[in-house]
Amino acid sequence: MNDLERYFDANTGRLIHKWRHYFEIYDRHFARFRGQPVNVVEFGVSQGGSLQMWKHYFGAQAQIHGVDINPRCKAVEEPQIRVHTGDQADRAFLRRLVQDIGRIDIVVDDGGHTMEQQIATYEELFPHVDAHGVYLCEDVQTSYWRDWGGGYRRPGTFVEYAKQLVDGLHGWHSEEPERFGVTDFTRSVHSLTWYGNVLVIEKRPMEEPRHEKTGTASVPEGSPPAAPAARGWLARLRAIFRG
Repeated sequence: MNDLERYFDANTGRLIHKWRHYFEIYDRHFARFRGQPVNVVEFGVSQGGSLQMWKHYFGAQAQIHGVDINPRCKAVEEPQIRVHTGDQADRAFLRRLVQDIGRIDIVVDDGGHTMEQQIATYEELFPHVDAHGVYLCEDVQTSYWRDWGGGYRRPGTFVEYAKQLVDGLHGWHSEEPERFGVTDFTRSVHSLTWYGNVLVIEKRPMEEPRHEKTGTASVPEGSPPAAPAARGWLARLRAIFRG
């Protein structure tokens, strides 16, 4: 059990609603930011409990920004916690948000969970996440739910959209540069990690990968020459006994 889960279990503050397995994911990708002057942006304020959880987890130097379409969520503001009101499907609002916040180290998209919202938020915020930052989109199971605009392998869902990011990660190895190749994404993303309900994208400046060898070779490389094909039943019988 990590500190986030312990905080959740002991919580007597504002309401927090989280899938239980998320705490391990958060801690795995966010622990390196603890005690640092980190700027965290979480979409989906609700009752404000998770904003308090992040404030406690990251420490006194953290600035926590919540984003919600409900203007009443402003009531949960407190030292280190600021709430921005707007629709995460509104790209103009998202651009203003980026300018207002400045540096972004971590994004947690726990907002409205529609396909339009998740894709717009990724496209508008991800390029502005710090070069060593983390972008986390949770509750991606809505990509399979019709009421949220989803459906199994339905074009336009966030999961189908994000599958294409795997190609971008491998741009260095493309033999079809007219179809895909090295992009800003290739140069800036270290990893995409899928979990149940969650996608985590870790940024890190990347160079073209290289492979090397060390040690001494002792096994001949290549396949042994194939035996000539046996002809006739007698030849096949001889081949069997020789083998």
